[in-house]
Amino acid sequence: MPPITSLAKPLQNMIEHQPLRHILCIRADNMGDVIMSSPAIRALKQTFGSRITLLTSQAGALVAPYLDCVDGLITADLPWTGHAGATDCVLPALAGEIAAMRFDAAIIFTVYSQSALPAALLAYMTGIPVRVAHARENPYALLTTWLPDQEPYEQISHQVERDLNLVQALGAGVADDRLSLSLDPNIPAGLQRKLSSVFIASDTSYIVLHPGVSEEKRKYPVELWVKAGRLLAAKFGLPLLISGASSEKVLAESVAAGIGAGAWSVAGMLSLGEFIALTDKAACVVSVNTSTIHIAAAVQTPVVVLYAQTNPQHTPWKSPHEVLPFSVPDHLQSRNVIVRHVARNLYRDEIPYPDPVEIVKAVERLLLTSKAAPRPLAEQVRYRRACL
Repeated sequence: MPPITSLAKPLQNMIEHQPLRHILCIRADNMGDVIMSSPAIRALKQTFGSRITLLTSQAGALVAPYLDCVDGLITADLPWTGHAGATDCVLPALAGEIAAMRFDAAIIFTVYSQSALPAALLAYMTGIPVRVAHARENPYALLTTWLPDQEPYEQISHQVERDLNLVQALGAGVADDRLSLSLDPNIPAGLQRKLSSVFIASDTSYIVLHPGVSEEKRKYPVELWVKAGRLLAAKFGLPLLISGASSEKVLAESVAAGIGAGAWSVAGMLSLGEFIALTDKAACVVSVNTSTIHIAAAVQTPVVVLYAQTNPQHTPWKSPHEVLPFSVPDHLQSRNVIVRHVARNLYRDEIPYPDPVEIVKAVERLLLTSKAAPRPLAEQVRYRRACL
C-alpha cells in the first residue's frame, strides 16, 4: 500500500464531494488542552458549518458547555491518556457509540509528545472516512491526511498554532483565533452571592491566586505562595482570593491562613462557570501552569504564570501575561523520551523558583496596562472595615 499523502489538496477534492457535516474532534486530555484546541474547532465549524462532537476526558468535558463551537459531547478516559479512571474495557462500547453516529471526519489533536495513532485506529475501526492528525510515524491507512510531525526536533509551535495548522490541512480557518469562553448571563449573580460571604462587594477589585496543580512537578512551594501573598497585599491593598477545586481546599486554606488578613479561600465554593466569571472580574491572576491560565487568557484577564519547564507550548495565548519559569527537579522529570529531549536542549540551565518579589513586580507591570484599573486602596480599606 502506498504511503498516505501529507498534502491538503487531494483532501479538498474529497470535501467537495463529501461535505463535512458531522465532525468528531478528539482531544482526550485535560480542560486546559481542550480550551487551547477550541480556536481550531471553531475554525472547522465556521468554515464547513459542521456539527461538532467533542470526544474528551471527564476532566476535559467540564469546559465543553462554555465552548460555543461544540454541539455534542462524548466523554471517555481513554487508556492511552494517563487519566486515573482510564480502562481498556471502555473501548468496545465507545467504538460502537462512535460508529452509530456516522461521522464524516475525525480530527485528532495531540501534544507533540503524544502519539495520535491509538485514536486514529479507533476512528479507522468505526468507519470514519476522513481521519486527520499529526504523526511522527508513517500511519499508512490509519490516516487519510497525515501531517508529518516536525515537533519538537525541527520547531516548536504554541499548542493553539499547532492545532490550527492541523485543521488548515482541511482548508479550515478562522478570523479571530483567540481563546474564548461563553457564560450564562445569570452566573455572575450567583458568583456575587458567594463572594459576599467573604466580604467582596460587586465593585471590589481583587487578585486571584491559584496554587493547585495536577502534577507534583508543577508545584510552587506553599511557603513562597504565602510570602508572595503578603507582599501583594501590602503593595496593592486588594483582597486575595485563593482558588481551587474541592480537592484543593486544604492547600488553598493553608495559603490563605498563612497570608492572613485580606486573604480568603474560595476553593470548592464555585462551579466552573462561576470560576470563569471570577477570573473575568479579577484585576490579575497568579497561577501555576494549569487550566486557570487558559481561562484567564480566554477572558483577557492579566495572568502571571509560575511556569514549570515541562512543555513550552502551553503559555497563555494572545492575552496579557508574564511567564516566570522554574526548573523541574530531576526526580520528577518525565520518562517520555521526547519530553526529555526538549528538557536537555531547551532547559539546560537550572532556574530556581521565582522569587515572590518578582511575582509582585510582574503583577505591577500587568496592572499598568490592565483592562480595568483596580479600585483605590482607600476604598478597599473602607469596605473591609464596614464589613467587619
